[in-house]
Amino acid sequence: MNLREKYGIPEDAVITIAGTVGVGKSTMTKTLAEALDFKTSFENVEENPYLEKFYDDFKKWSFHLQIYFLAERFKEQKRIFEDGGGFIQDRSIYEDTGIFARMHMEEGTMDLVDYNTYIHLFEAMVLTPYFPSPSVLIYLDGPLDGIISRIHERGRSMEQQTPITYWEEVYGRYEEWIDSFDACPVLRLNITEYDLVNNPNDVESILEKIGDVLNN
Repeated sequence: MNLREKYGIPEDAVITIAGTVGVGKSTMTKTLAEALDFKTSFENVEENPYLEKFYDDFKKWSFHLQIYFLAERFKEQKRIFEDGGGFIQDRSIYEDTGIFARMHMEEGTMDLVDYNTYIHLFEAMVLTPYFPSPSVLIYLDGPLDGIISRIHERGRSMEQQTPITYWEEVYGRYEEWIDSFDACPVLRLNITEYDLVNNPNDVESILEKIGDVLNN
């Protein structure tokens, strides 16, 4: 019996990993995909033409960045749908809408007209058959100081140079967002309670929790 069958995880499940920058979404995505023999869906950061520009000038590039992310994530959703599931997804489209776009609108670094255009596009996309909700969303959480340390140690240079106040704001908004998120079942994991890099067997306890959520 493989691990997917052992913990009662359907072969067509779509498991989405959410959480702020530096919390370990990519590591969790790779580890779960390997354990379950699932495909992965990652952000295409390296080819993003707006990301570096955005960190240099939030107000000028926030709308462009969010539209780019929206288009890329929709293409990934369509791919997942057409492949019939069996995916681990690094980051959700719901975070872009509920956290980043809203934050920039409220902070004045995205024009209100642009924000409304973005929201209308998002709403039109999620109503299509290509946009099924995830089977479960895994929310990775942990102490803010530890997350900021990870960003400074391992983050991209543009993230390392971003003021700490920005990450503090994002962290707070993530906490508010997950408390009201209801698009699918949620499994909350504290990053201090496992170590997938040094203790690979920790993945089994996580798989057990995923199975419990999906079957209850």
